[in-house]
Amino acid sequence: MQSFSSFCRSLGAMRQAANTMLPSHSPAATHQLPTSPRRSTRPAPPPPCPCPRAGAAPAAESLLPGCLRAESLPRHVAVVMDGNARWARARGLPSAAGHEAGRRALEETVRLSRAWGIRALTAFAFSNENWSRPKVEVDFLMRLFERVIHDSVAEFLREGIRLRVIGDSSRLPVSLQKIAREAEETTRNNSQLDLTLAISYSGRRDIVQACRKLAQKVQSNALAAEDIDEALFADELETSCAADEFPYPDLLIRTSGELRLSNFLLWQSAYSELFFTNTLWPDFGEADYLEALCSFQSRDRRFGVRKL
Repeated sequence: MQSFSSFCRSLGAMRQAANTMLPSHSPAATHQLPTSPRRSTRPAPPPPCPCPRAGAAPAAESLLPGCLRAESLPRHVAVVMDGNARWARARGLPSAAGHEAGRRALEETVRLSRAWGIRALTAFAFSNENWSRPKVEVDFLMRLFERVIHDSVAEFLREGIRLRVIGDSSRLPVSLQKIAREAEETTRNNSQLDLTLAISYSGRRDIVQACRKLAQKVQSNALAAEDIDEALFADELETSCAADEFPYPDLLIRTSGELRLSNFLLWQSAYSELFFTNTLWPDFGEADYLEALCSFQSRDRRFGVRKL
């Protein structure tokens, strides 16, 4: 079996070889959904570790690229999946083609997260503000979410992935609500990866609804106002049951070159490390994920405390 250092070198060679086989941009190739060019300024990842760390989970450790350190991986990764429509427009394709390509990127990110030992992954699939998009696009997305959840349950059971869906479910189609509830119940005992899909989600709304719940408890004398603290407040957020062990993202990734959170996990991301990439979400793959994780591992997280 090849060493982890050899694996990383082989990965780079295979990526270079794959680039030479990309379909051309001639009219005959326009429907092959080619990958957009990569940036040439990507920094080189840290040198490979000489060997895996002892004591990590065997399944994850055996698949972890040598350039990553198991002991300093983020436990919880959140992703703002942005750029599907722009990806499609650049190829003269309808937005639906971009969303389908984005689905494949999410499936790959889930696979890599599970293989590398990430414990929780939260994906921003549809914001509360996205309801203002054209109805034909919104309807397509609702059907896509329904299909993806339905078709993924068997794999989630095989791979030990627990699914949660957060957001304003009252606005979702009844059929999507039903499939989401069934998938959550079916996968509730899985423990290898917590996958949370944020659909019709708003960080501001999440904070407001938490305030309302606490106010109701105070009004009914179930809670004294002076007893409210950050822990009690966090318990009322939608993410309180979405990633029980890891409620706050250690790393938040946003694609497509936009430099903002866009109303995503506003309370929860207070001390998240942020990583922004120009890569459009459908093109986000293993090399991009590795870059984000290597960046995370290079940072000194102090949480406001000065180290002496």
